[in-house]
Amino acid sequence: MTMEKELFVSAPGKVILHGEHAVVHGKVALAVSLNLRTFLRIRPRNDNTVFINLPNIGTKLRWDISELQSLVPAFQDSGNEPMSPSPEHLDILKTFARFPDGSKDAESLAVLAFLYLYLCICGKDLPSMDITVWSQLPTGAGLGSSAAYSVCVASALLTFSGRVADPLKESAETLSWTRTDLDIINSWAFQGEKVIHGNPSGVDNAVGTWGGVLRYQAGKITPLVRLPKLHIVLTNTKVPRSTKVLVAGVKDKLVKFPRIMEPVLCSIDAISQECQQVLEHMATRLSMDHYSILEELIDINQHHLNVIGVGHPSLDRVCQVTASHGLHSKLTGSGGGGCAITLLRPDVDPAVVEAAKQELTACGFQCWETIIGAPGVSVHSPSSLTENILQAFLDE
Repeated sequence: MTMEKELFVSAPGKVILHGEHAVVHGKVALAVSLNLRTFLRIRPRNDNTVFINLPNIGTKLRWDISELQSLVPAFQDSGNEPMSPSPEHLDILKTFARFPDGSKDAESLAVLAFLYLYLCICGKDLPSMDITVWSQLPTGAGLGSSAAYSVCVASALLTFSGRVADPLKESAETLSWTRTDLDIINSWAFQGEKVIHGNPSGVDNAVGTWGGVLRYQAGKITPLVRLPKLHIVLTNTKVPRSTKVLVAGVKDKLVKFPRIMEPVLCSIDAISQECQQVLEHMATRLSMDHYSILEELIDINQHHLNVIGVGHPSLDRVCQVTASHGLHSKLTGSGGGGCAITLLRPDVDPAVVEAAKQELTACGFQCWETIIGAPGVSVHSPSSLTENILQAFLDE
């Protein structure tokens, strides 16, 4: 049974708090939700079509249900477990969508992930629907934008088709699903991530689903409970980088200088574990001393990341600018450019933060003041959404 009303959902992006690159070598990493979110509206149509609108990348596509119905037999999952996308599945979808073989642009990947999840989740009786997805997250910046998209699409389709319950009640504005339903959403979002990335770790979609802080080590993902929300400035240097090249560079150094590099990676691992303990203590008894420790850990880890070769002059500039205002920053993600996070203590003067943001913007960087440790995937009533978010969902 499909829903007869519109549904709004959102999912957060993510940053790595500590553990970049060390996690590739079996160490602990802490991934945390970022309250820059992707929003999705889904509503029924009565014209036997499916319409998808992705305004961030300028994509509007419409398909007849009769055309999509011919694809259904190849996309039926076995039992209750989500089915992983095969090369044959992707070839079928690329041919249907008329994407050239090897297309990896944002539009083709987003559309392929949607089509895959739509055909697998909705089953034999494909519903007519209208979907618009709008995001506060920049793409390609290592902030989990594709995972937030996959989580939104999976949660919306599962709820719309009745495979998970609609948690929104008349008396509430923002609610989430049961733990069992969240497990189902996360499993399907992971399949969407596979369409986009091929062999993802599963961390980004888990953060988008559960929110808060997740510990990741050797393929095991553990959500941490009762953790505080921390205010940060997120800075996008806009410097492009290749995660694959950076990971290979760290590996080369580890092979060449094992007695030097292994202790550095072990120290990064210890930083992650120390940070986890501090965050757990902050959840029960908050002290300004906790922020002092977090600041020291940020400074030490940033130096370590430079030592292993994933720094960049743009990231050094972020650290220099924020340090001149008494703030502490480190890169987040693969490094080599990309993004940095700056911790904000509760007692920091807003004028100091604004001055730092203005100076970073003058460097050509993009800044957001936001929080980490935000809620995971959520369903919203229209009245709970801000005007600028609702504006993004105006009719095409």
